[in-house]
Amino acid sequence: MSESFESSRAPEPVGAFPHAKRVGNLLFLSGIGPRVRGSKQIPGVTLDSTGNIVSYDIETQCRAVFENVRLVLEDAGAQWSDIVDVTVFLTHMKKDFPIYNRIYAEHFAGAGKPNPTRTTVEITALPTPIAIELKVIAAIG
Repeated sequence: MSESFESSRAPEPVGAFPHAKRVGNLLFLSGIGPRVRGSKQIPGVTLDSTGNIVSYDIETQCRAVFENVRLVLEDAGAQWSDIVDVTVFLTHMKKDFPIYNRIYAEHFAGAGKPNPTRTTVEITALPTPIAIELKVIAAIG
């Protein structure tokens, strides 16, 4: 048996999928990016008139992604410290990983040790003009 969750605070999913799905005591979040709910705005991204990325600030995007993950977790009845696994998708590993890694460490400093498991993958593109997306699994007690 599974239960789906839609956050009223996080950005709307870009496809036909829920923000999260709970199966037993595991909560699986769909890919979460740095978008803003009810808007086409993407924090830290400047687009040209055709929607292509002109420039972006990875730190701003990382902070927005972490906030969106927190909102989905809370709206599904979980909390940050429940995260057990994170998959990170970056479009520019060499350039963006050091900044992402620093911000990740800031967010998990108080989460208790050991931190969640993590996999970071470089990809060529994401479905919207963003440079980072997180896929998270949490365990709810």
